[in-house]
Amino acid sequence: MVSFDEFRAMGLALPRAAERVTWGTAVTLRVGEKIFAIGRPESGEASVKASREEQTALVAAEPGVFSVAPYVGRFGWVQVALDGVDPGELRDLLTDAWRRTAPGRLVREFDAGGPG
Repeated sequence: MVSFDEFRAMGLALPRAAERVTWGTAVTLRVGEKIFAIGRPESGEASVKASREEQTALVAAEPGVFSVAPYVGRFGWVQVALDGVDPGELRDLLTDAWRRTAPGRLVREFDAGGPG
């Protein structure tokens, strides 16, 4: 189980990640101007950028925790029920989402343990 605040903290711990409230109450986690995760604190859910293959595997493995995200699911995004997800698995998903979104130079610095 992960609270929304824990989800937010995991995402913001990544290099140059920032939070912006969009569409009224949606908290978007971004690197630069690109979104890698989104959620509403009151919903108990969050959507995370993933590949279509990863999305298919997650939904098949744990359909009570993962589902195809509304609107952006066709691009691989996965919706996560925060009350059922393992914290380590969510941290890995957020890190992978950040990697898909961050500039290559920043990902390389992160992988090398640099200043990113």
